[in-house]
Formats: sequence, C-alpha cells, structure tokens
Amino acid sequence: MSDILTSPRASRFGRAVGFRVAGIGSYVPTQVVTNADLARLGCDPEWIVARTGIHERRHAPPDMATSDMAAAAGRAALAQAGADPAQVDMLVVGTFTPDTTIPSTACIVQEQLGLNAPAMDITAACAGFVYALVTGAQFVASGSSRSALVIGADTNSRFVDPEDITTWPLFGDGAGAVLLEPTGPVSPGEERGLLAYALGSDGRGAGMLVCPMGGSRQPVSAEGMAQRMQYMRMDGRGVFKWAIRLAEENIRAVVAHAGLTLEEIDCFVLHQANARIIQGVQGALGLSAEKWVMNLDRYGNTSSGSIPLAMDEAWRAGRIGPGSTIVVCGFGGGLAWGSAVWKL
Repeated sequence: MSDILTSPRASRFGRAVGFRVAGIGSYVPTQVVTNADLARLGCDPEWIVARTGIHERRHAPPDMATSDMAAAAGRAALAQAGADPAQVDMLVVGTFTPDTTIPSTACIVQEQLGLNAPAMDITAACAGFVYALVTGAQFVASGSSRSALVIGADTNSRFVDPEDITTWPLFGDGAGAVLLEPTGPVSPGEERGLLAYALGSDGRGAGMLVCPMGGSRQPVSAEGMAQRMQYMRMDGRGVFKWAIRLAEENIRAVVAHAGLTLEEIDCFVLHQANARIIQGVQGALGLSAEKWVMNLDRYGNTSSGSIPLAMDEAWRAGRIGPGSTIVVCGFGGGLAWGSAVWKL
C-alpha cells in the first residue's frame, strides 16, 4: 500500500472532441433498503452515515440482472434524445457484475434494445463508465460511429457479502447511460467532447478490491463457497486513502491538460463511493461544495453506474446541460482510474 501512495503509476492522457451528449438516462430498482433495514444484519445505522454518508440504497429483485438495468437506462437516454434505436451503431457497457461470463452483458443489452450495432463490455470496476466513455468517444470522434450508446451498470448486491457488515452497507444497484453523436463544424475554442482525459491502472493494488473465486485462477468450488470467496473483498481503509490522493492529483492534471483552471469547471461528478472521499477531494482542491454532485446518500456506491446516474440527476435538475464543462472521475478495483474534462 505504501508503494501505491508514494510512487503511483502514471496516467495516460488523451483527447476526443467533436461529439455531443444527445441524450442521458438512468435507472435504479424500486426496492429501497434503508440503514434501519440493515440493522437486523448487525449493521449500525449511525456508523454507516458517519463513515460513508449513505442513508439508503437500491437492490435489484431476484429476477433482475445487470443487463435489465442497463437496457432501462439506455432506453431512457434514447427517449430523452428522441433517437431511433436503429441509428445506434456502437454500444459500450461498463460493468464488473455481468449477467454471465459469456456472452457479454452488452450483447444481451443490444438484443433488449433492438440495436443493430457491435456491442462490448468494458471491465474496470468503479472506473468502468469513464473507460467506456473514452472508448465510445474515440469511435465517434474518429468518424467510425455516428451514434454511440455508453452505459455504466452494476448489480453490486449480488457480489457483496451480506455477512460483511463493513462492506455490505456501502453498495447499491443502478445504471446510467449517455448517447453520443457527432457535432458539426465549430469555431476554434468551441469544441465539445473530452477536452482531455486521463486513464490509468496499478495492478500492485489488485488484491485490495477483488472477488477471489469465479475466474480461471480459482473456478467455483464447494470449498471456496464455504469460505464465501465468491463475494467481493475490499481493503476499505487502503482504498480510501488511495482514492483521495489519486482523485485530487488526477483531477488537477486532467484540468491542466485541457488548458483550463479548476475555477472554470462548472461541475464535478466523482464516482459516488463515499461522502468522505468526495469531501476530502473537494477540500484538497479548495473548491466550494456547490460545484459538486453527490447523490450517494440515496443510492450508495453503484460502481460503474454511479457517474452517469449522478449526471442524469444533475442534468434533469438543470445543474448541467449543453455547453457545460464538467469533470468526471472514476476510481476503484484494479486498481484503475479515469478522469475527463467534458464539454457537454
């Protein structure tokens, strides 16, 4: 852990412009699970709020999978844009909780939405949406796609151990989506899209946030299930320290690469992992709370779904819209991270 903090891996920077957000949407299950509901599992409601800022979260019913939430969010984005699904020619889904190992969740979502488009999953844990966004943006910016649907979705309640009372309360289920389309010719300085982005990973921290069983290294077994190794394990304290430092440094760097100052950013949308992380980054950057979006008090940590879900709420509330300059920042298992300065 000390190596990760004192000698972090470098990010790789890039730029992808010439596209706009044509539509945005989100979905959360209807079942609300409050902190009081978790008290019967031995969780302390007051501890949850004090340590995380979370009051409630959503859990998917047994018959709902990640693809169902992703499709619902995608459908909402298409409807908001007034777009014909037949025009979508690229689908990218960020998730680490797929319906199945094979096929990809994106292929299932493609069928649910009736798209005639290549479809792929991006697995980068809680940085999944930013990785998916950069991927979709590159297709549109290069002219390879005329309409790319980018979705972040995770069903965390299936992958977190209900008996782990320090981790179980943190996570919820949800999805968000954006529809990206090219912009026409614009004047210099009026470009829309990712004015700068930064992606990075550090496999030295792979064990800090991991589901040990279910892959090729350790296939599912009765012995493993007896040890509850099918569930996610997290070094919460270590990830917390890493995330605050990583997010602050990455945001400063990506804003500088965009040729802007922090004061020129209209809104900051960070991965909704923990209120203390967001407040720590906010304080380190010396910015007022008014510019920061936070909805984890109602949804918990929805992993890949958290950034687009928060964006959709901010969009509908009028806090952001066409022409806004925002920063998005995701970070989590891998360790992996991604930030972008995004002119909407």
